[in-house]
Amino acid sequence: MEKFGDLIEKQRDFFLQGKTKELSFRIEALKMLQSLIRKNEQELMNALKKDLNKSEFDSYLTEIGIVLEEIKFTLKHLQAWAKPRRVKSSMATLGSKSYIYPEPYGVTLVISPWNYPFQLAIAPLAGAVAAGNCVILKPSELTPNTSAVLAKLISENFPKEYISVVEGGVEVSTALLNEKVDNIFFTGSVAVGKVVMQAAAKNLTPVTLELGGKSPCIVHEDANLKLAAKRIAWGKFTNAGQTCVAPDYLYVHSRVKKEFLRELKEAIHELYSENVFDSGQFTKIVSERHFKRLVSFLNNGKQYLGGKYDETKLTIEPTILDTICWEDEVMQEEIFGPILPVLDFEHLPKIISEIQSRQKPLALYIFSENEKIQNKILDEISFGGGCINDTVYHLSSPYLPFGGVGESGIGAYHGKGSFDVFTHEKSILKQTTMFDLPFRYPTMKNGLKFIKRILN
Repeated sequence: MEKFGDLIEKQRDFFLQGKTKELSFRIEALKMLQSLIRKNEQELMNALKKDLNKSEFDSYLTEIGIVLEEIKFTLKHLQAWAKPRRVKSSMATLGSKSYIYPEPYGVTLVISPWNYPFQLAIAPLAGAVAAGNCVILKPSELTPNTSAVLAKLISENFPKEYISVVEGGVEVSTALLNEKVDNIFFTGSVAVGKVVMQAAAKNLTPVTLELGGKSPCIVHEDANLKLAAKRIAWGKFTNAGQTCVAPDYLYVHSRVKKEFLRELKEAIHELYSENVFDSGQFTKIVSERHFKRLVSFLNNGKQYLGGKYDETKLTIEPTILDTICWEDEVMQEEIFGPILPVLDFEHLPKIISEIQSRQKPLALYIFSENEKIQNKILDEISFGGGCINDTVYHLSSPYLPFGGVGESGIGAYHGKGSFDVFTHEKSILKQTTMFDLPFRYPTMKNGLKFIKRILN
């Protein structure tokens, strides 16, 4: 098994020189990253097309554009984020001043997934750089063309002791996790997340886990059905459903289910055409193993729409499965593909209870015009984040930290969250030497009474 101790030591030595902590150094690095992305847009799009058959529109919207916006936002606010900030002092520390100093962890390991192989590699990388860290980036081996472009662009423009891309499979990830780094950021499945956390525990390494789970989407009877259908179709079938926050399954009120499914069918045809195999614009499934897993779900319930697939192209058309129950195979794990199971409901408390009884989802979506219904669901169900009357779009705001809770993840990023997740906040008290408070010492007469009076 390959070892990476030398690379990590070189990065740690470089970090200890203090260059990465300089604000000007961080800003220049981010500007370089920004420039590289803009200059190599087409090469990145070509790689994404080869790896996942992503259209240029999808590649820019969900991969390149969102990262450029993230870097732009970071550059605008980094100076304010990075400076020490003063906080209040307590009565017990009279005469002192209290500060919080943001400081980088040191050498950070970022392990990114295949479903958005550019965005989910570079967004955390930018956050780590903004915070002042050195970075080792391990992209997914399942998207080799995008990984190769990332490796080339980084190696040609940044010294490896500062930022390094390490390509390879599971054995490379395992070898990296066996080394001692200062921070780990992982995006991927729950199963692999547990392995990452176990490895981090050996060295008590701080870890951020961006995982997934079965994200529910609830369509109440008072929803704007036509708009709900279009937004759900987009959120679910963008990237062929290979999105960690895609609606995993639908709960539709029984009174509007028939009408809603008609609207959903029309929305899918409008957005993705009636024949995705002829259009050639629909994202493919990343590998044969994932493809076969998804195909096995197609015999669950009753196919309301879709169900066709092409193994030679690793493509499955947008599919809606009706008459689904929780015992079906498709409901046992995150789908991560263009298959949408539909369940119906009559009473909201029942489905809230059903969702509560399962692992906490990464996202949840509510379609309703009734604020009482919206608030009831928000108050009673724990989940990472989500939308009311939309899907997935919460990821686009740099003002909304993105992350899971419980089984769906630990920690959050995007915007200032990306800076915070790669930063340790060092608490400092600056004490006066103009006077000395006697009650802190055991020699003060009636000192205990005085302390009690202050603290009470």
